[in-house]
Amino acid sequence: MSSPLVVVEVILLSECEGVLRYRQSRAAVRDRAHPDDVARQIAGLSPCTSGGLLHSTSWRAEQATVVLTYVALPDMQPASARPVQLDAVTYGGHPLAPSPATVDLDAVAAHACRHLAMLADTDRVVATAALLLPELWEPLRKLAPVPAGALTAVAV
Repeated sequence: MSSPLVVVEVILLSECEGVLRYRQSRAAVRDRAHPDDVARQIAGLSPCTSGGLLHSTSWRAEQATVVLTYVALPDMQPASARPVQLDAVTYGGHPLAPSPATVDLDAVAAHACRHLAMLADTDRVVATAALLLPELWEPLRKLAPVPAGALTAVAV
């Protein structure tokens, strides 16, 4: 039995006129690379990136591929970013089957934003990073903090 292909998906966040925006980028994990390193490379972030943050938010199976999703900010190339649909939600249809049949990218981005909103209140590292990019974190902080996997998305 062969191992599944592992792909890192990065949801890159930016802000324009108070609106959260995102774009997606993906790359396969190759040559025993660590997924964090792959995600950081995709995002173009370095220790010198002011307010830079990379956080693993979810995973899912797509046929024979495991997709590891990260959220990264700030997006260093936001020109093609689109607005985050904050009410987008995807969930499984049964308590013992949490994986949805299909996953909408808008729901992945919304989940990542809700996850960051919670972490801004509960994680010291995230809260510190948020101080460095107030214009990007202002719309994130307006989201009701929701634990990972929760089904509701409420914008305040």
